[in-house]
Amino acid sequence: MRALIVDDEQLALIGLKNQIERLFPEVEVVDTYTDSSEVMFGVRTHRPDVVFLDIHMPETDGLELGRQIQAAAPGTEIVFVSGYDAYAVKAFELYALDYLLKPVPGERLRQTILRLQHKLQLQHHLNQQTAKNEADADRPLICCFNRLQFKPPGKEVMPVKWRTTKAQELFAYLLHHRNRVVGRSVLLELLWPDLEEEKATKQLYTTIYFIRQTLKQYGMDTITIQSGEGEAGYRLELGEARIDSEEWERDMMRLASLDADTVESYERVLNKYQGRYLASYDYLWAEHERERLRLLWLYNMRKLSDFYERQGDIRRSIQICRAIQQMLPEEEETYLALMKLCDAIDDKIGVEEHYLLLKMKVERELEIPISPEILQWYNSWRSKVFQEQANIH
Repeated sequence: MRALIVDDEQLALIGLKNQIERLFPEVEVVDTYTDSSEVMFGVRTHRPDVVFLDIHMPETDGLELGRQIQAAAPGTEIVFVSGYDAYAVKAFELYALDYLLKPVPGERLRQTILRLQHKLQLQHHLNQQTAKNEADADRPLICCFNRLQFKPPGKEVMPVKWRTTKAQELFAYLLHHRNRVVGRSVLLELLWPDLEEEKATKQLYTTIYFIRQTLKQYGMDTITIQSGEGEAGYRLELGEARIDSEEWERDMMRLASLDADTVESYERVLNKYQGRYLASYDYLWAEHERERLRLLWLYNMRKLSDFYERQGDIRRSIQICRAIQQMLPEEEETYLALMKLCDAIDDKIGVEEHYLLLKMKVERELEIPISPEILQWYNSWRSKVFQEQANIH
């Protein structure tokens, strides 16, 4: 990490420099300035990761200098240092990383440096991911969320017109078991259980041919289907092709702990979940994977909602729960969470709305009663509201 220090007081500047070098030898203080007119030259020359900037200098407004630094080097973090706390609000309006009061305690400086290191690591990971995404744009993509679609290199996502429904399911099944040989007997039992073996085998050969032709037609022929060795069967290999559900899960697993610095990354990845795995088809063999990915998304969405609630951002928490409700309307727990969140902001209409939506879903569509836990909470809430209204009158 590379740092610049700007302070018109020489003693304060030297003291902060010595603190940083003593506590964090890995931080390189590339230059220091007491003359604010030289700072922009230093920023352009050294391209520091962070500038520790005195906010109150005789010749220059530190806030204005901070704006100039951000404009000249957008990736550079600003940590304002001051003997006064009166400028703190304005400093954070500039999206400063931190605001330190002189004399800076060692523990307080340590917290700032650790936070900065964490943020730089996240930015490095994001840059790597961006570079990967740009490289991946030229690779074919198979979309498995909700329905099976193709995205050939340089083109938009498009639905696939298969010669037969059997061709679609056979491709999906081989894709599901990619890089493994699937025995011919397994495929015949799955797709043509009522045909004699000879006729079913001919159907299999013909359907494999149809699939290969479709892949070629859509520019997806980097995907190959090879005859297996040993037992007769087939193995699908992706080549350069990618699968959206596989990439989404990998991105989820790479996320760091959820906090203020990573929350945007969480939302970006979670938004890539476009629906259940192969949800448009009644393939029983896909149900386990469908449920596994659904639960992974649901767990992290609830974690995101809880995070916003703890931060006091109830409305954002409600938005996350509504997204869950829209994607998975059968999840009763989400309705209860929404009722509680609406109650927290005194939105009585919202509480009633979500209770009625749940009642309609479970009693009319699913023909089951509302869970006792939700019924108990709702009745308790109704009693509280009636009591409050009675006290007013």
